Amino acid sequence: MPAALVENSQVICEVWASNLEEEMRKIREIVLSYSYIAMDTEFPGVVVRPIGEFRSSIDYQYQLLRCNVDLLKIIQLGLTFTNEKGEYPSGINTWQFNFKFNLTEDMYSQDSIDLLANSGLQFQKHEEEGIDTLHFAELLMTSGVVLCDNVKWLSFHSGYDFGYMVKLLTDSRLPEEEHEFFHILNLFFPSIYDVKYLMKSCKNLKGGLQEVADQLDLQRIGRQHQAGSDSLLTGMAFFRMKETTDGPRKCISVPLECFAVANTKQS
Repeated sequence: MPAALVENSQVICEVWASNLEEEMRKIREIVLSYSYIAMDTEFPGVVVRPIGEFRSSIDYQYQLLRCNVDLLKIIQLGLTFTNEKGEYPSGINTWQFNFKFNLTEDMYSQDSIDLLANSGLQFQKHEEEGIDTLHFAELLMTSGVVLCDNVKWLSFHSGYDFGYMVKLLTDSRLPEEEHEFFHILNLFFPSIYDVKYLMKSCKNLKGGLQEVADQLDLQRIGRQHQAGSDSLLTGMAFFRMKETTDGPRKCISVPLECFAVANTKQS
């Protein structure tokens, strides 16, 4: 399959504040022909739990997501571009955006930060050279990546991923009610396929992203728990599953299932 042909380790571009505008210009061109975008984020864990009465477990999961996304900052975003056949653009196909994050000033779960540091994240560089989220959001809004019906988003257990993306794009807290959140989500990301949900069509698949990739005999490029590598592997998994099932089902109709996630996404 096309995804399995990727061998060049130089397919992931590291993006910092210094090269953000240059790389976004490239993305504006690439998305015209490669409109399937696999996405992953890295964030500083879960630090609070909502209190009070909740209508259902789904309501609790959304409130858990909301209060943590409101308090915390995104650290990394990975975007991998393919076409409808799973084919990549030549050269770079994955961009890893590294955002400003300060271990002295910003909130985080120590376990999550330790995991990310052990996975190669450079927190000193994030503090000094990280991307400003507001500037990134301005560029993303006009990139042709969001707000476009023809763009298909591929993800894995992506409640928190899209929570941080909505926060980033709106520069505001998430809505109190989940139905309001999904209204906004559908505006920015009209078509979402979540691999974790699609696994229901594949009875033999189970576990987190790496476990699924192993079962599908996929080769990871880059380091686990980095957003670029995880987004690339998510795209590979989607197209491999597409080959072996009746075709993807759209996750947006039942996206609340994506919120049943706590500290990590088992990637």
